[in-house]
Amino acid sequence: MDRAHARLPSSEFADLYAEHSRAIYYLALRFLGDPEKAQDATHDVFLKAFRKMDQFRGEASWRTWIYRIAINHCRNLQQAWHGRHVFSNADESTWETVEARTDSPLRVLETKELGERIQKTLDALPDEYRLLLLLVADEELSYEQVAELTDQTPDAVRGKLHRARKAFAALFERTA
Repeated sequence: MDRAHARLPSSEFADLYAEHSRAIYYLALRFLGDPEKAQDATHDVFLKAFRKMDQFRGEASWRTWIYRIAINHCRNLQQAWHGRHVFSNADESTWETVEARTDSPLRVLETKELGERIQKTLDALPDEYRLLLLLVADEELSYEQVAELTDQTPDAVRGKLHRARKAFAALFERTA
């Protein structure tokens, strides 16, 4: 796609927002650990994307381009807010799940505790491992898409993701 075609009409950008905003929000929530900051970050990401649409070269998909903006934005926020020490200050309601009529209170509590344990384990991982796991597991991106987002080869992503999964499993066992 050449630069002349990179600018989307407002209605198409609205469709792009509708299609990807939820995924960007959850990515930001995993990075930032705070629903309000994640919501603000999501809006900031799409505002940046809208303002910089003329810089979209078409070498990647719109989705990949927006994810790149989101990752960079969240990393910048992390550094600005609390250096390299990422912690979750999300309130209890963030980890609560919507209760089905058949869910027992014990099942709801177990699900909530599991979510908190997963987030705590993710937070303890090195930034690169956390990012790879989030992109592949939560966002279901391919190795090729993750490689493009992280400026690596698909083989490098595959190897690092293998190490990230092993590190996650080891840390998860220790948080039991």
